Amino acid sequence: MTKLDYKYLRIQGKNLVRNTMYARGVFSVCMQLLESGKMEQEDADLFKELNNWFLDNLPLPPQCNNQDPVICWFKTENSEEMIKMIRPILWLLEKYDIPYFLVHTNTPGEIVYEDKYQIVTKTDGYLQIEDAPDKKKLELYDQNRE
Repeated sequence: MTKLDYKYLRIQGKNLVRNTMYARGVFSVCMQLLESGKMEQEDADLFKELNNWFLDNLPLPPQCNNQDPVICWFKTENSEEMIKMIRPILWLLEKYDIPYFLVHTNTPGEIVYEDKYQIVTKTDGYLQIEDAPDKKKLELYDQNRE
């Protein structure tokens, strides 16, 4: 499957948010960087300008405004303009060595909000942590693949 085959895209950092137990979304990651005072003024102004564009053009789901345990996903079918406008934000994260991840899926979870550009899915606020696979089992798996 290529990324074009997926219906939804989420851009996130690596730190978890307490109420969702999911990785912080890209706007929140960049806002955190801005609030840290580490951004140069020109970069801070760029982020504020881009963030204002998104506030004007991307509806704020009520669940996000209420800080419900939800996460947002872009719809890949018609978010071309949104993705184009988010690229400079990703450039800012790269400039300041802030890791981010592009997550593609067709099964985002229970959808509680939807508009033209995005969906919002419910989370259970529970993070399941599992042990790493047993090394011997991995070796057996690799041998069986040959």
